[in-house]
Amino acid sequence: METTMVPNQVAECLLTLVMMSLLVVSSSSLPLNRRSLKFLQEVNRKGPYIGLITVYSPEEAAFFHTGAFRPNPKHPFLDFSGRRFRVGKIHDKKVIYVKCGIGMVNAAAATQQMLDLFDIAGIVHFGISGNANNSMSIGDVTIPQQFAHTGLWDWGNPNGTLDPEDITQLDFKAYNAPKGGENLLGHIGFRNEEFYSEFNTPNTVRPLFWAKTTRKWLQVAAQLEGIELVQCVNSSLCLPQKPKLVVGLRGSTGNIFVDNAAYRNFLFQSFHVSSVDMESSAVVMTSLSNGFPVIVIRGLSDLAGRQAGENPIQTFGPLAAINACKVVVQFIIALQEQK
Repeated sequence: METTMVPNQVAECLLTLVMMSLLVVSSSSLPLNRRSLKFLQEVNRKGPYIGLITVYSPEEAAFFHTGAFRPNPKHPFLDFSGRRFRVGKIHDKKVIYVKCGIGMVNAAAATQQMLDLFDIAGIVHFGISGNANNSMSIGDVTIPQQFAHTGLWDWGNPNGTLDPEDITQLDFKAYNAPKGGENLLGHIGFRNEEFYSEFNTPNTVRPLFWAKTTRKWLQVAAQLEGIELVQCVNSSLCLPQKPKLVVGLRGSTGNIFVDNAAYRNFLFQSFHVSSVDMESSAVVMTSLSNGFPVIVIRGLSDLAGRQAGENPIQTFGPLAAINACKVVVQFIIALQEQK
């Protein structure tokens, strides 16, 4: 018996074929074997998850030391492009955790992988950072409301004209010791990012300097101010005052480890940032570009060059990481309660 397809049925069949071909292309373009693809299908079927991203081993050790993360007994992790994505729960909230590695390229890559592979509801990025604010102290935890990429520069010559589009400029001769005269390093002008977003027309960008974290999540985090944080590294080494959580400041990110008092003061005076790190802006911008909620939780481990002598990051870095992780766990619990 011969049948004739109506136009609507033809369109539906064509659409199905197109979708199937796209699925095949998408699957084959990823370096995943069949076992990994099956893993992702089974894991994502039980989503969505909160994505947790930290940076390097001491922060990861502090995170696991909290004991809050419970791995999924059937699907504990997926290895992808050299990173291990761990599936589990924190107080019944489904999470996927990954260590991204130091620097903005690592941070952006891990964030994009997280969003592409898994059914993610939002990103929580955490770790340690340097302090650029005299009203903050080592051991404090900051949850900034916005981040700037302060490592995107135009490096000018000493006699060059200033670019009126620069956000601000750093003239090296202003830091000559003794003062006066020219400096062959000239000056650097801080530029905007080019921000791509799924909400914009393709191939159109808008200039962006301050990338804002998610307001609703900041409101949840603000409820945690007053949380009890760790004050002592051990029985004989304690901070002079109890650490505190502060929500709503500004943060700075660049592929630069800042251990210089003059540059630290410049960043604070020019941009009013309270923390400096090497990853947060990349995580925030990647999340926002894809349309996902994001928040950053950073423990202050050193004073970014303010202190005399050796940088105390080796001494107080673990304590700052522990405090950041304590806040992360409580934030996840607060999100669950909000739901």
